Amino acid sequence: MDYREAGVNIEEGYRAVGKYRKLAEATANAAVLNGIGGFGGMFSLKECINAGKGMDDPVLVSGADGVGTKLDVAFKMKKYDTVGIDCVAMCVNDIVCHGAKPLFFLDYLACGKLDADVAAELVQGVAAGCRETGGVLLGGETAEMPGFYGRGVYDIAGFSVGIVDRKNIIDGRGIGEGDALIGMASSGAHSNGFSLIRKALPDLDEDFGGVKIGHALLEPTRLYVKPVLYVLERLEIRGMAHITGGGFYENIPRMFNAGYDAVIEDGSWTIPAIFSRIAYGIARGNTAGSLKGGAAEAAGKEILNTNKEIRTLMFNTFNMGIGFVLAVKRGDAARARDLLEEKGVPAWEIGRVEKGSRGVRFV
Repeated sequence: MDYREAGVNIEEGYRAVGKYRKLAEATANAAVLNGIGGFGGMFSLKECINAGKGMDDPVLVSGADGVGTKLDVAFKMKKYDTVGIDCVAMCVNDIVCHGAKPLFFLDYLACGKLDADVAAELVQGVAAGCRETGGVLLGGETAEMPGFYGRGVYDIAGFSVGIVDRKNIIDGRGIGEGDALIGMASSGAHSNGFSLIRKALPDLDEDFGGVKIGHALLEPTRLYVKPVLYVLERLEIRGMAHITGGGFYENIPRMFNAGYDAVIEDGSWTIPAIFSRIAYGIARGNTAGSLKGGAAEAAGKEILNTNKEIRTLMFNTFNMGIGFVLAVKRGDAARARDLLEEKGVPAWEIGRVEKGSRGVRFV
């Protein structure tokens, strides 16, 4: 018996690495000292210092995350080129909450049986996310694990490292009562809540505004790095929150120190249609005679307006159309919105900061 008979195809691994190399090279800059295929990715400290030029005390900020069960939707739709963007976004959107500019990213890909073409599509998304946010794809790992992952199943995770001057770290200490909360539009469900979504929307071929709902769900997570850094260069941001798993209730308070609440103004933005469709699926389950398409969406919108229990569940699970929140001085709210709109991100003033117990209240 040899390694191939045990289920591991070394030659397919070599072929995958060859594809990765070209993708990574397209993200490289002067800081990258070696290519994909070595035992470690090398990033020049000199270039890192240059990235922190003008900083009094450069600090590295890191974050790690994965894509979760959204991958199951990608496998069923046989569309693999966007979830790599999700993987990058889930990491870099976290570190930019502290004002950090991404420097580099590493990924980890695991599967039961490696298909170099599928793996390359996954990494293609990672490279695209790195290019969009100004970081480099420095390296990674591909693990073929037969008998552990099922055939056709892949998992992808990664981590990002960024840099910020210590004096410019954003940690919520500057937030005060009366500050405005600016909500930045999401691109859909992003990469959270898919264990529930897959139960609520079992028919991925269902029509959703002229496309299969499975494809709509695969819209990649919006990358907030460049718009946020653009605003940071022009006005004070006192706190930031990336709205991921746990929705509004868990994530917005993470930007606060104790003593404040986020007061969210109901109706200050339009909740995207995909969440109405999910709400209907949650409420009705997969019962016979359940509505489909536009009728299900309309029914879900009504459920969100009238069923307090499901509405709370939705805001405690999903981003509900707001993928990132900024806390700014009240007088800077309009300017912040204008700057975000300049960078192509719709934004709304969705609420304010009040004295409280580090919670979220809707009014």
